[in-house]
Amino acid sequence: MVIFIAALFVLTGAILGAGGIWLIVLGGSPYYAAVAVGFLATGWLLYRRRACALVVYAITLSATLVWAIWEVGFDWWQLAPRGGLPVLLGLALLLSAVRRRLSGDSLVGPANGIPFLALAGAVAATIIVAGYSMLQVPSTIRGQLTRDVAFQMRDGQANTGNEAGAGEWHQYGRTGFGQRWSPLDQITPANVKDLQTAWEYRTGDVKRPDDIGETTYQVTPIKIGDSLYVCTPHNIAISIDARTGGENWRFDANSGLNPDRQHQTCRGVTWWEAPAAAPAGATPEQVALHARALAECPRRVYLPTADARLIALNADTGAVCGFFADNGTLHLEQGMEFNPAGYYYSTSPPVATQGKLIIGGAVNDNFSTEEQSGVIRAFDVDSGALIWNWDSANPDSTTPIDIAGGETYTTNSPNSWSVFSYDETLGLIYIPMGNRVPDQLGMGRTPAVEEHSSSIVALDIETGRKRWVRQTVHHDLWDMDVPAQPVLIDLTRDGVVVPALVGPTKQGDLWVLDRRTGLPLSPREELPAPGGAIPEDFSSPMQPISKLTFRPDMLRDENMWGITVFDQLWCRIRFEQLNYAGQYTPPSLSGTLVYPGNFGVFNWGSVAVDPERQIMFGMPTYLPFISQLVPRAQIPERAPGETASELGINRNEGAPYGVKMGPFLSPLGVPCLAPPWGFVAGADLRSESVVYRQKNGTTRDMTPLPLKVKLGVPGIGGPIVTRGGVAFLAAAVDDYLRAYDVTTGDQLWEARLPAGGQSTPMTYEVDGAQYVVIVAGGHGSVGTRPGDYIIAYKLP
Repeated sequence: MVIFIAALFVLTGAILGAGGIWLIVLGGSPYYAAVAVGFLATGWLLYRRRACALVVYAITLSATLVWAIWEVGFDWWQLAPRGGLPVLLGLALLLSAVRRRLSGDSLVGPANGIPFLALAGAVAATIIVAGYSMLQVPSTIRGQLTRDVAFQMRDGQANTGNEAGAGEWHQYGRTGFGQRWSPLDQITPANVKDLQTAWEYRTGDVKRPDDIGETTYQVTPIKIGDSLYVCTPHNIAISIDARTGGENWRFDANSGLNPDRQHQTCRGVTWWEAPAAAPAGATPEQVALHARALAECPRRVYLPTADARLIALNADTGAVCGFFADNGTLHLEQGMEFNPAGYYYSTSPPVATQGKLIIGGAVNDNFSTEEQSGVIRAFDVDSGALIWNWDSANPDSTTPIDIAGGETYTTNSPNSWSVFSYDETLGLIYIPMGNRVPDQLGMGRTPAVEEHSSSIVALDIETGRKRWVRQTVHHDLWDMDVPAQPVLIDLTRDGVVVPALVGPTKQGDLWVLDRRTGLPLSPREELPAPGGAIPEDFSSPMQPISKLTFRPDMLRDENMWGITVFDQLWCRIRFEQLNYAGQYTPPSLSGTLVYPGNFGVFNWGSVAVDPERQIMFGMPTYLPFISQLVPRAQIPERAPGETASELGINRNEGAPYGVKMGPFLSPLGVPCLAPPWGFVAGADLRSESVVYRQKNGTTRDMTPLPLKVKLGVPGIGGPIVTRGGVAFLAAAVDDYLRAYDVTTGDQLWEARLPAGGQSTPMTYEVDGAQYVVIVAGGHGSVGTRPGDYIIAYKLP
């Protein structure tokens, strides 16, 4: 047994020594090489059966403890990989079966004397520190959001984002303001623990073996009257009875499968109820069409599809509204210079306002330099006729192009794939903008492209003309497109009500702007950014930052993590190898660490805002990515059966470089960044300050063992908040829907889901009862369990 343990020490010392020397050469910590000497010496002395092996290892273990506390403090999750294996080996040496076989030494005495006491003391000290560290949560920020009501919302109040009835949920974010706030208050922090399943519905649309990896279920149902309306990943629109969960009707768009689609998802459908009369100034033809629309489809839902169509359906029957566009279908590929199948589609519901359907589109990231335009278009809600088009690469011309005459939009102009917000009183629609593909290559971008990439743009609803633009990243080389629906809120500042916009970004900034002008309500800064772009490109020397921000600190060597000391050492070596000088380090041929990574601190799930208390609830996530440019000649041919993905090799056909992307993971498949990776957080929007931040989510579905450890895990999805003071959120990579106290961020309740809950919940009221609904269908990119569930909860 002693020989076996000696061999373990020698093997551990050899691995740590080799890796530690490599790490020193790269400029990293000298600890691993130094401690390797202790392991090797202990192993040699054990082989010689010398009792002083225990003393040598006691010194080694004590030094490890001091080093670990010096590096990371009393953070148990960071101490664990540093001390776990060393403590286990120390306990093995304390076994009497081992000590009996060790001979005494004139200097330290027999193995059951001073050597035993020295090692037992070192092991005990390490265990005590571990126990103390388990009680500490250094990542937590404790605080309480104000309960004071600054602005009282009234049901149906114009231009406050409360135009829907109290029990309704008319749009993706409930209203055009995108607040994800409900005035319902039946469910409270005191009774939310009593929630139970009211009904469960299964769509029948499940992930198929031949689906692309990014097949996800991200829909938020809308509720009008007694019905819910949803879409599924394969573009089936369904109406559901809000009381029972029974199916009213379904419509299958038959959008098929295409391996070149980067996403197979649907975030929602759009509701429209036709006004009783045609708009003033309508032509006789328009009046006649409006009369037909009013007769055939007075209430409609519009379904976006994965094959670039928009279909109008009768909300009462599911029948196609044949008067709209081409027999009920609007073809969104019109006007594109290049139109490769599967490269362009709409994953988010369009906005319906003032008789217009305003829609953007998702363009495959990094497939080709000849892809569809990111043009934003407004179509007549009845006829489908093009009213205006705003192309971010040609921003001053919004007159509809002459498609029949061969005019086209700008190829690869920055697009908007997320959800828009709008303010009908100001006559503005707010567009979260993405980037021009290829995302990581900035060569050849025009001034117009540079101005509008990764920004929030306000357009005139009537004309499509740009009113203002607020850029969140200059010369974006990191895919930091604005992913989230901007949230509109009337903020009280110094006794004055200011029409404001809250814009969450991937880098963790929340831009609080005057939505009339785009100007920040608090002073903003420009911070120096790293250089070092490839010779053909450049990087911006300065980058903007907002006052209210959840940006993480710059990564350091000691932030690297692992399950064991070995994969932690591997992560530290890899960290030193990567090109990283902080946020906005440019892409490189050797590989660049991008942090926050491509998933972003905030993504399409946005944040939830209480317009009365003027507070925000969100789910910041932290996960580094690696981005590596690959010269064209080194990109392999596409493998048979290979499907589209944002991870792995992105080919960038027509560009001098492709890009290889993926999360920064250890050989064991866990993030190299120390946890926690996911939080819930609250902020005061009047002061633009972070008030609390708490770990969110467990390891329950991250490992083969069903261990429910509250680690703080990544997530993608969004929250809602209610007047009752409760927030609801699924999103994390464990399969739960949770309720939180909005004031403190404390978790109050959870329900186990049958599949991943990577969607944003909603809440509604019918027959005096408040329901909370979540769609559980999983997410291909984060590996959660697929499914086809829609589940409603209510109080007994």
